[in-house]
Amino acid sequence: MGDPRGARQLIAEVQAALEALYALEGADPAEAYVVDREVARRLGGAGQADEELLVAEDAEGLSVALFLCPRLLARVEASARAGRPAFDDAALDDWCQLTEGISHFLYLSHVADQQRTATLLELEVQAEVDKFALCLLAGGSGDTEARARQLLSRLFDGVRLRPHLRPAERHRYQEANRLARRYCEGLLPLVRRRHRDRLVGELRYAYRLGASAKLRHLAQRH
Repeated sequence: MGDPRGARQLIAEVQAALEALYALEGADPAEAYVVDREVARRLGGAGQADEELLVAEDAEGLSVALFLCPRLLARVEASARAGRPAFDDAALDDWCQLTEGISHFLYLSHVADQQRTATLLELEVQAEVDKFALCLLAGGSGDTEARARQLLSRLFDGVRLRPHLRPAERHRYQEANRLARRYCEGLLPLVRRRHRDRLVGELRYAYRLGASAKLRHLAQRH
């Protein structure tokens, strides 16, 4: 995996970017919850994805672990060492997988702080939006409508799901893709007019909506 400090730093950087975007405070560092594949499988993980959030609940509360494949981290580290910008097109898929795992961790932490639960669909939709938002905003002055449309196509169109998924899982991922794409496309007028503050404000507002209200808002944004 290379220098483990490099992996920890990259995880921390993605977490910091999401926390800054959504004005979040108080979350534990995600890297402290990262486990290897053997531990993930003992905790009930399927072991077939490069990232997986594992959650168990008992009388004492939630237990959380985050699996990030060493090969995934090694590829992201190599991209960073080569001096390529975060979310560079050549490594976009790897950065997005890393972001997805950390997004799940942060969002679950957020809803737990709010003393409510989150559905699996809610988690997946938010991760899809997070990937789009970080990819877009990582470019700084490059957050143009043309870039946004490229990202919409790259992240949401022609997505191939893993063949082993159960019907319910497949439906959830497809619905998350549909809702997130619709929502992100609805943000394009703000991107076109360079209303960055309003764009961030809208993302923060949607982030804090709960359950059915969030899904309804995302579906109606277009």
